[in-house]
This record gives sequence, structure tokens and C-alpha cells, in this order.
Amino acid sequence: MLDTIYMLLNSLFPFQWMDHTFMKNAFLAVVMITPLFGLLSTMVVSNRMAFFSDSLGHGAFTGIAIGVLLGGVEPLVSLVIFSILFSLLITYIKSKSSASTDTIIGVFSSTAIAMGLMMMSYGGGFNKFSSYLIGDLLSIKTEELLALLFVFVLVVFVWVLIFNRFLMISINTSFAASRGIKTMWIEMGFAAVLAVVVAISIQWVGLLIINSMLVLPAAAARNITNNVKQYHLVSVLFALTAGLAGLISSYYTNTATGATIVVISAGLFFITLALKPYFIR
Repeated sequence: MLDTIYMLLNSLFPFQWMDHTFMKNAFLAVVMITPLFGLLSTMVVSNRMAFFSDSLGHGAFTGIAIGVLLGGVEPLVSLVIFSILFSLLITYIKSKSSASTDTIIGVFSSTAIAMGLMMMSYGGGFNKFSSYLIGDLLSIKTEELLALLFVFVLVVFVWVLIFNRFLMISINTSFAASRGIKTMWIEMGFAAVLAVVVAISIQWVGLLIINSMLVLPAAAARNITNNVKQYHLVSVLFALTAGLAGLISSYYTNTATGATIVVISAGLFFITLALKPYFIR
């Protein structure tokens, strides 16, 4: 099956960079993961969750550290589990506490990164897993593509399931609650999906820039769109375009792929910001 896909890619993209298996794998990964970033980015930006998504990256680092300390546990497994629990705990306490949201997230975020660094230094595994800080998309393995495919299908399924209710919550939480929507559970569902995407992709994108992938596509799309459908579609297209352009550019310039994608995404944001007066009516 994968060999057939490789042959199709070679016929569609007869370029030098597609001669390498690692580039084919990275290409398939970008096609699957960047649309998810673009999709989730719309709600992250609309609900002012940029700080929250950044904290998930810090929580993910602690998940890696736990996996290192437990020894027999694959870091990715502990990373996903801890990220989900971390996101659910923040969402729950945020809904029950009278403290401001940014304060709660700030407390969890700083605690998580400090715990991760402390555990890494104690277990002697920091150097081994410091690559998670910058990521390496070109290191993705063939078998890991299946995990990405599973995450892609899962996120799309959950998105279809909760999108309308979460959109209503983002507009007015009180109104959504009055319509019988269990706001906390919907927010927890979205937070868990966000945590899974961050956890599964952080090893290729990098902890330092993962939040940029969840902010820039929608921020750029918001500059030139006038309705919800346009907003979501353009955000996904921007994320995919930046992902593919960043992957190919990094091959020729020999730069970090994740960082190159983010720089191109930032470029799209500033271009659309300049064009905003011509699109927004």
C-alpha cells in the first residue's frame, strides 16, 4: 500500500527532493498534520486559547520526562497520556475557580516545565530527549505515519461531533449553557483533542514552536475572511501551504523544517495583515 503511494508521489512530484524516502514520509506527515493545525487553530484564536495551547507544550515536556524516568514506558505513550490529563485538569479547574484564566494556565504551565526539567536532570535523560525542543520532521518513520493517520481521523470525527456546540460556546458561554449544552464537557473534549495533536506532533515540530502552528494559520486567515466558512477553509489552506513550502524550502536550505514552516506561516500573517483593508468589509 505504502509503496503504491510512494510511486504516486514520484509521478505527481518528479523532483529531486522526492527521491528520498524520508522526504516522502515527511510530505505525507505534513499533508495529514498541518490541516489539523489549521482547523484547531481557528478555535484557538477565536477563543483566545493561545496561552493554553502554549501550556500544553510545556505539559508535554513533563510527559516525556515521566516516560524517561519510568524506563520501560515509551516516551510518546506517557507524553500523550499526560498531555490529555494535563489539558483536562486545566479546563476543569478553570471552570471551577474564580481566579483569572491566564493566571491558572500560567501556574500550570510554569509548574509543568519546571517539573519536566527537574525530572529530566534527575534521570539523566535530558540530552537524549532535548531534540523534542526543536523537533525533526524529517525523522518521521513509516510506522509513525499510521499513528498520524489515526489521529487525523480521530480529530476530524470529534470536530464534526462537537463543532457547532463549541462554536456556540465561543460566541457566548452563558447562552450555550441556556441551550442545554454542557459547556465544561465540550471544552474538555476540545482540550483533549488539542492535547493529542500537540503530543503526537511535538517530536517533529518541537516544543519551542508548537504554539506558533496553532496560532498563525487562523490569525492570518482572520485578516482576510468575512465569515466562518471562509475562516476555517483559508486557515486550513494556509497551514497546508506553509507546511509544504516549509518542507521543500528546508530541504534546499538545510534548515530546521518546523522552524521554516513557522517562518513561512508568519510571512503569510504579515502579508494578509497588510491586505486586510482590501478584504474585510
